[in-house]
Amino acid sequence: MRSVRMRILSIFLVLAAVGIGGWQLLPSQEDKDKTITVGTTDAVTSLDPAGAYDAGSWALFSNVFQSLLTYDAGSVLPVPDAARSCGFVDTELKTYRCELRSGITFPSGRAMTAEDVKYSFDRVKKIKSDVGPASLLSTLGSVTVVGDRITFHLSSPDATFPFKVATGAGSIVDREKYPAGTLRSGNDVDGTGPYRLTAYTKGEQATLEPNSSYAGYLKSTGRPVELRYYAGSDKLEAAWKGKQIDVASRTLPPKVLSGLSASDPGQRVTESDSSETRNLYLNTRKSSPLRDPRVRRALAWLVNREQLAATVYDGTVDPLYSLIPSGLTGHSTSFFDAYPKQSVEKAKQLLTEAGVSAPVHFTFGYGKRDAAAEEAAELKKQLEAGGLFKVDLKGYEWTDFQKQWATGKLDAWAVGWVADYPDPDTFGAQLVGTGSTMNTGYSNKLVDNTILDSQRYADRGQVAQDFRSVQDDVARDVPLIPLWQRKEYVVSNEDVGGGQYLDDGTGVFRLWRLDWI
Repeated sequence: MRSVRMRILSIFLVLAAVGIGGWQLLPSQEDKDKTITVGTTDAVTSLDPAGAYDAGSWALFSNVFQSLLTYDAGSVLPVPDAARSCGFVDTELKTYRCELRSGITFPSGRAMTAEDVKYSFDRVKKIKSDVGPASLLSTLGSVTVVGDRITFHLSSPDATFPFKVATGAGSIVDREKYPAGTLRSGNDVDGTGPYRLTAYTKGEQATLEPNSSYAGYLKSTGRPVELRYYAGSDKLEAAWKGKQIDVASRTLPPKVLSGLSASDPGQRVTESDSSETRNLYLNTRKSSPLRDPRVRRALAWLVNREQLAATVYDGTVDPLYSLIPSGLTGHSTSFFDAYPKQSVEKAKQLLTEAGVSAPVHFTFGYGKRDAAAEEAAELKKQLEAGGLFKVDLKGYEWTDFQKQWATGKLDAWAVGWVADYPDPDTFGAQLVGTGSTMNTGYSNKLVDNTILDSQRYADRGQVAQDFRSVQDDVARDVPLIPLWQRKEYVVSNEDVGGGQYLDDGTGVFRLWRLDWI
């Protein structure tokens, strides 16, 4: 961006010297205050932080709410935002304390207090929504307040607790506006983030105005932004090609992404590594046709990730053979080691050992967005190879889809997982621990204890072997089958900069970094 501005300035000086109105080349204040429109296929489940645990909702939360901590672009360690300071105050990593920053006010004009912070964490755990983030706070025992000091008392050592505080689960709400025991209804948001939500239509748009009262880590609150939500990647593509939006984020169709080039005129393209993964989750309960681990292993022998990545996603995702994605501590290739290539014969042997008659009939659910339908069709084709399984596909709108798996009504379902924070722990208890967010019914005490033990290490580099062990157990028990790891793409028109800072795998969606050039 610096080089562009330098060129504009140089031209300005040359034109001024010959008496031409070079000022016309610089953006006017009116242009600077224009709204930047951002398109996405992510959906917002709820405007209440206690009722949402998904990428679309948290992207909005990171702009309209504050947490005690946040992440700077490119950093893997959280920094104080609504807090003045935070840190563990014991050597056992069981007592975490923050000092609240002064001068933070809610939209009502009331000053935020430490009681609001306590209230926000308490209500997440009390409400315990089926699709909320309560499970992320499993190690939080209680919260106490003295003056501006908030102390979190943990039930077990948890070096990852600061990471969790910095997520959407740590969003601070106005205790006078949000009921203690139920989710808030309606479209109002009372947060203290860098933006105020001034208008919202579910599934369509969110209008954000810079919060002039913001007091926190950020130096500036950015330009006015309108988030536009699209029901599918094809609709996002149409909006981008029709110049209805200035920025296209998650997710354009694979065929469009595969054809993007940074040298294309009229647009700016950012491609980066991502820790987002997608897994096929399997219902392990006694009532499920997939209850026997040998049946689930048989499914694992039939999945061809390379073909899925090449045919459905045009090479815009990488095949994934582990619970933890490449780039994070503990990444392994446990599923490749156990199931190196597609084998109908190996799958057939396992069904015979289990005493199960083929075909095994089960229901496969998916959310109706992006390339999920095409992916489901390809997986159905692979899993039905050799006549060993019979797969019934069922597509759902996003909110209904969440409820279907959260209440155990599906046999199998494919869901993407965006890292809550840049640490392997976010792929542990939330996905394969007892009572996991993905609600597969899977429970393995060894896995639970290994994950819990890994949280004792303040030096996160020491957890690699623990998570490799967990992944070996998961490859044997197969409560899920890893499918792929996404690459991150952000496309903007040539007049908008900052797209490279929008999303970096920390769960923070930095709309305030977007700017007119």
